[in-house]
Amino acid sequence: MKNRRSFLDKLYKIFLYFFFILNFPKLLQSKTTERSATKVLFHPITFNHHISIDHPESPKRLEFIIKYLKKSNLLNLLEEANIEEKKKIDEWILKIHNKNHILNLKKIAPLAEKVSRTAIKTCMIGLDKIMNNQSKNIFCAVRPPGHHALNTGKEEGFCYYNHVAVLGRYAQIKYKLKKILIIDWDYHHGNSTEYFFYDDPSILFFSTHDASAYPRTGSPSRKGYGKGLGYNINVDLKCGTNDNQIIAAFKNILLPAAEKFKPDLVIISAGFDSRIDDPLGCFKLTDKGFETLTEISMSIAKKYCEGKLISVLEGGYNFDGNAKASISHIKTLNKF
Repeated sequence: MKNRRSFLDKLYKIFLYFFFILNFPKLLQSKTTERSATKVLFHPITFNHHISIDHPESPKRLEFIIKYLKKSNLLNLLEEANIEEKKKIDEWILKIHNKNHILNLKKIAPLAEKVSRTAIKTCMIGLDKIMNNQSKNIFCAVRPPGHHALNTGKEEGFCYYNHVAVLGRYAQIKYKLKKILIIDWDYHHGNSTEYFFYDDPSILFFSTHDASAYPRTGSPSRKGYGKGLGYNINVDLKCGTNDNQIIAAFKNILLPAAEKFKPDLVIISAGFDSRIDDPLGCFKLTDKGFETLTEISMSIAKKYCEGKLISVLEGGYNFDGNAKASISHIKTLNKF
């Protein structure tokens, strides 16, 4: 009986050994695939927020993105963010915004505040997935936008909280990432992002925009202050700017700055109101142009921070055009 048990034990171990050897490549491939997948994160609460009837910052912005994901056979990339994982985020919002701003928003625009707060949670969850090797990169399909949100206690340029600014501080504190590159290709200048990091050498802010448009900030002469001098880069592009012109700015200005900075994480303020035919912009960027801008951004992430990149939706008010540009961006992210 003892010999028989010993024989069966050996036989079982041999079985496990050969099972592992034969299946290890499949298991490894499955694990690699899971880690390498691009994700598109969203939360359905975003569909509840309206500033007013027929306002350009509409839930249709995300409805069209989801529709085009389905049309492009990319719906498998879409994932609802489990925001319960981030129940308490005031401590993180307070790294950027002050208490009065939060209290006033809750009083005068409670639903918008809740939706913007959910956008922050979604972005934080996205970064968690990247840092925990669950995804190679993330596109956060959130609204409202955030890069105009100051500490005025009210909506600024459709924005309530600056999602990427909070995310940048979260990355630095939670994951000890020292240097963050924020790339903003929205048609409008990210004045709030500039404001919060203007004297901070740990954040390199690079923005292409039309400085003559809202909020009429973003002069190239504004390069940072104190220790942050040189870490704020504004590229003022004129009405009618096309793919070649903005790509030249990325290659000739962003790439050398990134080479010097060597970021630990790349965050994109992905505003697609710089696309052709947007009702609130007059640039002429195409979907192919956004593909190239994404490739340049990803090349920086691959070279300096093992591909760690998270992209956050900002503007984009031609529903069809915003969705098409987003899909081009997502497809490109998914190639890397």
